[in-house]
Amino acid sequence: MSKSNILFIINPISGGKDKLKIPALIDANLDRTKFNANYSFTEYIGHASEIAEEAANKNFDIIVAVGGDGTINEIGTKVMQQNKILGILPFGSGNGLSRFLKIPMNTTQAIKVINDCKVRVVDTAKFNDKCFFNMAGMGFDAHISSVFAGNKSRGLSGYLKLGFKEMLNYKPQTYHITIDGTEYIRKAFVVSVANSSQYGNNAHIAPNASITDGLLDVCIIKEFPIYKIPVLAYHMLNASTDQSNMVEIIQGKDIRIKRMSNDAIHIDGEPFFMGKEIDVSIVPLSLNIITPDYES
Repeated sequence: MSKSNILFIINPISGGKDKLKIPALIDANLDRTKFNANYSFTEYIGHASEIAEEAANKNFDIIVAVGGDGTINEIGTKVMQQNKILGILPFGSGNGLSRFLKIPMNTTQAIKVINDCKVRVVDTAKFNDKCFFNMAGMGFDAHISSVFAGNKSRGLSGYLKLGFKEMLNYKPQTYHITIDGTEYIRKAFVVSVANSSQYGNNAHIAPNASITDGLLDVCIIKEFPIYKIPVLAYHMLNASTDQSNMVEIIQGKDIRIKRMSNDAIHIDGEPFFMGKEIDVSIVPLSLNIITPDYES
């Protein structure tokens, strides 16, 4: 039986975790009867994308993102374009897509998922011309993503501290949102477009989201008094935002969002800057990805 050529692209700074020993850990656990393994470390933002494009054009069958949602985005975009297979070893701050896919947070267990090599075809989406796999949005979460990018203390605790500080001064905005031809005008704290259910760290914004249904979940977090933060957090951590009067969720395929000014957005947790109008669309069953056995 011929072996598959597999490349592990390792982001050394994602999640604030040291990864110099990852190749040795993979070597100790990867099924060498199935795979020829290679490794590459990224050195700057956008490097994962460059390595993945080069690898996809060569004879690599499987390209594995070793990092968080941002790393997965860079690599997955190129994997999808070349119709290769994406694998994931979760090493981010939140690991939203990995958690949704039930990929183990334990690296040894996650390597065993690669060994089993069960490939599913899942939906992806576009925010204007940028692909996303897990979540994209605007409002407070995009603002925090932008501020957090320059923050040295990555990880959940650093994110939470920064979030509480910024929340005191953040003002909700008015959005004109068209979903499959129906217009909604909403004053919102956050507008997130979800392919999977969660931001990361098991904070679910779209508990009924599926990555195989050909739909996106537009999640609108309404303006709310700051003392209700624990209530919102409770709903997210219990995957019950669909039962909260603070959150409105509308499913659709073709989405246009108009806002008051050019501003920050986030794509799979990474900050970008976009204009007043953003077109969002689903790309059904467009990415081959290795996952454990599960239903979603």
